[in-house]
Amino acid sequence: MQLRYNYRAYPDAAQRRALAQAFGCARVVWNDCLRDRKEAHAAGLPYVKSAQLSRLRITQAKRTEERAWLADVSAVVLQQSLRDLDTAYKNFFDSLRGKRQGRKVGPPRYKSKKDTRQSIRLNTNAFCLQENGTVYVAKVGNLKVKWSRRLPAAPTSLTVTQDSCGRYFLSFVVDTEPDILPGLETQSGIDLGLSAFAVLSDGRKIDSPRFLRRAEKKLKRLQQDLSRKAKGSKNRAKARIKVARQHARVADRRRDFHHKASTQIIRDSQAVYVEDLAVSGLGRTRLAKSVHDAGWSAFVCMLEYKAVRHGRTFAKVDRAFPSSQVCSACGFRDGPKPLHVREWTCGVCGIVHDRDHNAARNVLFEGRRIVAAGRAETPNASQSAGKTRTKVPARRVEAGSPRKGQTTQAGIPGL
Repeated sequence: MQLRYNYRAYPDAAQRRALAQAFGCARVVWNDCLRDRKEAHAAGLPYVKSAQLSRLRITQAKRTEERAWLADVSAVVLQQSLRDLDTAYKNFFDSLRGKRQGRKVGPPRYKSKKDTRQSIRLNTNAFCLQENGTVYVAKVGNLKVKWSRRLPAAPTSLTVTQDSCGRYFLSFVVDTEPDILPGLETQSGIDLGLSAFAVLSDGRKIDSPRFLRRAEKKLKRLQQDLSRKAKGSKNRAKARIKVARQHARVADRRRDFHHKASTQIIRDSQAVYVEDLAVSGLGRTRLAKSVHDAGWSAFVCMLEYKAVRHGRTFAKVDRAFPSSQVCSACGFRDGPKPLHVREWTCGVCGIVHDRDHNAARNVLFEGRRIVAAGRAETPNASQSAGKTRTKVPARRVEAGSPRKGQTTQAGIPGL
């Protein structure tokens, strides 16, 4: 299986200029090729092939006066930018034809130098790991890296990323073997919420840290300082970086919390079942800020790929399943209840239920039924299970554009 390992990089001034030039050249190649394909589509011409674009917008463009600076960066960066555009178009076409599961993906969009995230992608021909702990990037130099852990194998590709607050990260894709954990007898159903981040079927509760809520006071002050600065001034640029750094701290803390909680659950349970929540729908309600602060979707994704990596069973329970309406003891459906009702008594067996704990137990029972029916991607499921799983379960971003102007997820990619 493939995993992604991320490390913080500290380029010097000359290397930052070289990386900025590489980001710009990759962005220009993307925009030029995208413009050619859009113009061909508007004129009713056939789809422009990648080989033709590579020859026209990379090889021949380097010989022109207006694009001669493309030769100052590695050719691998330019070719990978074109390949990323091909991937974006493939995701868009697969989404239109129904071959791609999940949210609909829109057509690729033009990139801007004002985007909050800049990145370049390299293969093994354009980077290598040095014995002194640095990473050599073609036409950039040896980058100083903070190695927080060892790479389990030689990387197959590298993505250099700059986030909105000016930090640089190196993301390595590594082919590794699954790390199968010893088998256990315990199984867990998880009910996600806002008052408690997660309630497990065995009664354990994980408190919601509410990182954004705790940082709102400082963010408010920084946003006010930013609004007072004149547009286009250097002071406004400095204030914008301060706001971006504060948001990055919130995102880093939330991601660290998700990783620790998901790893502990996977280690303690042989099978994990969780409800498939409609996060995009809940994000349009009055609880939107709290829903996005919790980060349920990222947490569920971590549970899923860690279950694959460590040989655990994982299944999602349909969001229409009435986990809060059914008595987990006798199975009697007592009907919907408002959110302020946190405890209720079953009208048949008379047992007093905690709303979240009862829902977690029902998720556990429904997850077992799904696995027994062979509709989950587990080692004990049907033969079709696992064939549609992505090769890089830890991947956080994907080429393409969400529909309706929704921004793609930015920041530091996870594991």
